[in-house]
Amino acid sequence: MKILAIDTALEACSAAVYDSEAGRTLSFISHDMRRGHAEALIPLIADVMKAANLDFAELDRIATTIGPGSYTGLRVGISAAKGISLASGKPAVGITTLAAFSAPLIAENANVPVVAAIDARHGNIYFHMAGANQRILLSPRHASLEDAIHVVASGPVRIVGPAAALLASRWPRHVGYAPASVDVRSAPNVEWVAKLAAELEPGRAPVKPLYLRAPDATPQEQHRVQRQ
Repeated sequence: MKILAIDTALEACSAAVYDSEAGRTLSFISHDMRRGHAEALIPLIADVMKAANLDFAELDRIATTIGPGSYTGLRVGISAAKGISLASGKPAVGITTLAAFSAPLIAENANVPVVAAIDARHGNIYFHMAGANQRILLSPRHASLEDAIHVVASGPVRIVGPAAALLASRWPRHVGYAPASVDVRSAPNVEWVAKLAAELEPGRAPVKPLYLRAPDATPQEQHRVQRQ
């Protein structure tokens, strides 16, 4: 199965083409960026497809991260995945950003659970906890740092993601142990988005944004001009 994977959820614009039968990545490009995903993504996808020497018709599946993450970034990746899916007639699947963060650590060691954490600002984080075979121990959620620590500091864990250091810095001393590892990454590895996508049924992994909370910006109702 040949999969085009996309990630624009956080501070990178990335794409990869992965061959699950061969177990190898055919092409991979990732650029660190906080803004400009919309302008960068389509040329980047064209470049990875060219490097893989594939036409879109030769793909079997398209995958993208669906959040949590930047509202603008998520819309860019999801729109591109849906558009390519529609044009090529190939199914698209959504991978949570948290799963993409935790997957490589679980592949290295399935014995110690992984907490993937993303800064949600204002003293809050997005997080989940995963164990062996990507089994979800705590579903993706939005919570304060204090509430998150109360939930995850019940046993040995590894922490990964943009908020890994933030979570570790608040780790309670009274539990008697620190996190087994703290891996700060600003964006997930898009190759793992493809690897996870190869194991999913398209109907069970919809390409829908996983925001976990309402946006900070809201329409101004008080001074809104009435439509004519």
